[in-house]
Amino acid sequence: MSKLTHFNKEKRAIMVDVSDKTATLREASATGTVFVNAETFKLIASGETADLNSNKGDVLAVAQIAGIMAAKRTPDIIPMCHPIAITGVDISFKPDEKRSAIDITATVRCMGITGVEMEALTAVSAAALTIYDMCKAVQKDIKIGEIRLISKTGGTVK
Repeated sequence: MSKLTHFNKEKRAIMVDVSDKTATLREASATGTVFVNAETFKLIASGETADLNSNKGDVLAVAQIAGIMAAKRTPDIIPMCHPIAITGVDISFKPDEKRSAIDITATVRCMGITGVEMEALTAVSAAALTIYDMCKAVQKDIKIGEIRLISKTGGTVK
């Protein structure tokens, strides 16, 4: 069994030392899904504001910005994450009417000494939470799930 890397010999939490790693192009993609009812789905897919009284705006446009912002702020949210000079973040949405679901994918890139999987996961999570926030006025039982890393590249120098 492998051991956890974020603890030292005294079992205290540490930020892993990556100073001996070589900078490489790194990319990670994560995905997750927001499940809504048919009425809420139609509001999201049409680009209408979910909360007609608050004038919050287009749900997916706001969620996209939230996901990008979250990727950039990951070390402020996740204690042991290294600050990373991100070179690109792309958030995409795939509305699925049959499932009344919004599938979210985030891809993050950097040229660095540690990976960007936490940034991709954080971007998806923030985008999903933003959809939830903007739609909670019209639906109380929204579900967020299936958040996971789907790919990770970089880090090996040959």
